[in-house]
Amino acid sequence: QVQLVESGGGLVQPGGSLRLSCVASGIVFSMYTMGWYRQAPGKQRELVATLTRSGTATVTDSVKGRSTISRDNAKYTVYLQMNSLQPEDTAVYYCKAKANWGSEYWGQGTQVTVFS
Repeated sequence: QVQLVESGGGLVQPGGSLRLSCVASGIVFSMYTMGWYRQAPGKQRELVATLTRSGTATVTDSVKGRSTISRDNAKYTVYLQMNSLQPEDTAVYYCKAKANWGSEYWGQGTQVTVFS
């Protein structure tokens, strides 16, 4: 059974930082492109960042320069370091694993709330 379990969300003031983690099980983690997505209330889910098997990272413009995606294949974990958080970063953050052959899995999400 495949599981992706996110953690690290919480309440933070503007300008603060959070590090999200996503631990995978039931897959060969190193074979998957890992990604972080977010969904704010009343909005569609959007891409935040992805990191391929070979280590190529893509970060969406809205968080570029403030966020870093990384992975530890030995720990089956992908991270999202977010700095200089703003109220518009408030959302549920989801982890996704996607394989070249099409298999795709999602985590249950972790809430990030930025408030002043």
